[in-house]
Amino acid sequence: MSAIHTLSEENYLKAIYHLAHAGSGDKISPTAIAESLGNNPASVVDMIKKLVDKQLIDYEKSKGVKLTQHGLHTAVQIVRKHRLWEVFLLEKLGYTWDEVHEIAEQLEHIQHPDLADKLDKFLDYPQFDPHGDPIPQSNGKLPVVNHIVLEHLEVGMESRVVGVKDTTTAFLQYLKQLNVAIGTVLEVTERIPFDGSLQLLIDRTTKQTVSQKFAENILVRG
Repeated sequence: MSAIHTLSEENYLKAIYHLAHAGSGDKISPTAIAESLGNNPASVVDMIKKLVDKQLIDYEKSKGVKLTQHGLHTAVQIVRKHRLWEVFLLEKLGYTWDEVHEIAEQLEHIQHPDLADKLDKFLDYPQFDPHGDPIPQSNGKLPVVNHIVLEHLEVGMESRVVGVKDTTTAFLQYLKQLNVAIGTVLEVTERIPFDGSLQLLIDRTTKQTVSQKFAENILVRG
């Protein structure tokens, strides 16, 4: 049975994992971790020492933090559970996609060894969570992600929404107001050079003008 880690330790490992995958580089600075978690730098340094002692991370003061193989495995399992729980909450319990993240933040820390595998099988092995993020397999392998940002879609082309970069409640609720969700068909009918805003046709029926910020946070695939 894998070692038991505290909720705080797991949150740090997950934050380091996300920062690395967000393009923050091979080594993650304590400052970046502090900003990600909203913690003060002193508490981050203390936790780094604990994680190094548990061989979950490597740390070089001049370069930053990197997950060890053990740390990476642990982080991947937390992320996997989180994203599987989001699918469960949306598909089986009827929560909306702006509600599932906060609840999954709590459920991801359940450490029963085969829970994630049983949940994965029960959900018929989903590859992506409700926000379009890839769900790691039990071995850590991620499904192939093939998408572009809506901002880069050419005028006159149709695509389907496959994910969002901004998962804040405010943005997801805004998408709900526009009837935009995973699978929604979007066509860019006009690009406005003045401010980068776009004219969209939503599901081939509804015309809508959206900001450049909106377009930067929607992931689509043809």
